Amino acid sequence: MTENLIFGLAGVIVLGVSAQWIAWRLKFPSILLLLVFGFIAGPITGLINPDLLLGDLFFPVVSLSVAIILFEGGLSLKLTELRKTGTAVQRIVTLGALVTWVLCAIAAHYILGFEPPLAVLLGAILVVSGPTVIIPLLRHVQPTARVASLLRWEGILIDPVGAVFAVLVYEAIVAGGLLEITEITMTAILGILKTVVAGGITGAAGALAIIVFLRRFWLPDFLQNPVTLMVVVCVFAVSNVFQPESGLMAVTVMGVVLANQNIVAVRKIILFKENLRVLIIAGLFILLAARLDTGDFADLSLFKGLAFLFFLMLVVRPAAVLVSTLFTEFNWRERVFISFVSPRGIVAAAISSVFALRMMDAGYHQASQILPVTFLVIIGTVAINGLGCAYVARRLKVARPHPQGILMLGAHPWAVKIAKAVKDAGFKVVCIDTNHNNIFSARMEGIEAHYGSGLAETAVRDIDLDGIGRLFALTPNDSVNSLVILHFEEVFDRSELYQIRPYDEEKLKKEAVSKHLRGRYLFGPEINYRHLARRFSQGAVVKRTKLTEEFDYKAYLKRYGEGVAPLFLITEGGALLVFTHDNPPVPQPGQTILGIVDPVDEAGENDKGADTRPAP
Repeated sequence: MTENLIFGLAGVIVLGVSAQWIAWRLKFPSILLLLVFGFIAGPITGLINPDLLLGDLFFPVVSLSVAIILFEGGLSLKLTELRKTGTAVQRIVTLGALVTWVLCAIAAHYILGFEPPLAVLLGAILVVSGPTVIIPLLRHVQPTARVASLLRWEGILIDPVGAVFAVLVYEAIVAGGLLEITEITMTAILGILKTVVAGGITGAAGALAIIVFLRRFWLPDFLQNPVTLMVVVCVFAVSNVFQPESGLMAVTVMGVVLANQNIVAVRKIILFKENLRVLIIAGLFILLAARLDTGDFADLSLFKGLAFLFFLMLVVRPAAVLVSTLFTEFNWRERVFISFVSPRGIVAAAISSVFALRMMDAGYHQASQILPVTFLVIIGTVAINGLGCAYVARRLKVARPHPQGILMLGAHPWAVKIAKAVKDAGFKVVCIDTNHNNIFSARMEGIEAHYGSGLAETAVRDIDLDGIGRLFALTPNDSVNSLVILHFEEVFDRSELYQIRPYDEEKLKKEAVSKHLRGRYLFGPEINYRHLARRFSQGAVVKRTKLTEEFDYKAYLKRYGEGVAPLFLITEGGALLVFTHDNPPVPQPGQTILGIVDPVDEAGENDKGADTRPAP
């Protein structure tokens, strides 16, 4: 018996993590593979039985897991994003949620044939979105900042709202049905107010406790994450005592407060919760899918189920988006894209599992259909959104192109010359420096430059990073460069964080920052700050050279000899590749090299007519 339980628990972890890894390799929505793996392991093969594994702990474990997911989501919400999207966010989690609820209930009654109480309950359940699906989609599609902000806020805030709706409907049903509209309205308003108060106060109190602990150094580093997790669980449980299901709002509020305060650093907590979220999502989807009963799906009409799904996507979602974005800055393209993105995820699965069981216990036998309908909506919306989102975004022109620009820390003379060459080649460059003269010189060369420190909290917020995809740390201080690399880890992919090498190999061996604390070293093995300063002071220039079949890379190196230092490679498709010592690109005919060369005759004598003009 014990061996079977261990095998089942191990299977949940193995299948969950494997599904996410395979999905990443195939660039496929991970939630689909998680559902498939869980369905195969549960109702099809019987290898995993969630009720046997967890027993009465199943639903409490699911609830606590969802709370942790929403707390982690709250940590990603910045109030500064609401400057342009605040009105739309407020509407979509209130008026938009109400429209979704009503229209979903109508569709459940007339399309699926649900009796009114169950139809209203299903509508409340399907109000929720899928933050576990939305955030990976946004990372993959890279929509405009305004669209991304609205979808991110909605995906996280709407879940507590949907949970509250479901609780209010359930309580109204078990209390005697939907008879007195006045009484129902007052009960709903009172329930919402109690949820907001209970969730807001307990969530803010939990965040304040963490801030005090960290501010006064009452916690050692190794206990920061465990204590934070402890407080999240306590906040969730205490809030639910005052008002059922208000715990989800409480943990969301706690995450938002911690993310937007400037008193203590919470980066370690954010990283820990991101890793924990991956494991929780993997386990939850496997368990919830494994708990499905094939008999429930057999009773569901495929035609009615698909009709209900498409009604949700083609009528309900566009209607909710329209009323939420009316008279706002969103254009029609952005509205169409937002209308297309409406995946349901782990929260909908968890809530439907809980209330389907409660309604069956209350004597509503048709409630057994709530779970398969919800999973049909989850699978359908995730599949359509996950596979078609990028295409729709490109067609509507709301997706930002792959950012090729460079954020340069340092605007000293040779950095500005490199920045100008990159800018004149058609790529965005932004410099940041604490020297006013350097900022002035960069702007005189037409380079966008900002005064300030790359380590400042406002650096990420105040600089327009649209079109910027990589960071170059070019100061003469290796430690400062590494600190800036760490500061921008949340903004850029790790592979796009670069810094100049220390002065010499001896310093590199004895004093350089550890590999995991720094970025990739730029350019060749001999190129450091002093080397570049000396070369440019001696008259070296950055030249743009087009390679051809006759004048290939070997001919290029031969033409300029030992003094040549390739910096960038521009592919025929317009991508900007960086030369690094660890993994330099291999230039091919048709591509263009930006490299440092010694002064040559102004007539520009070139082999076989190659373009080696100085970068304008």
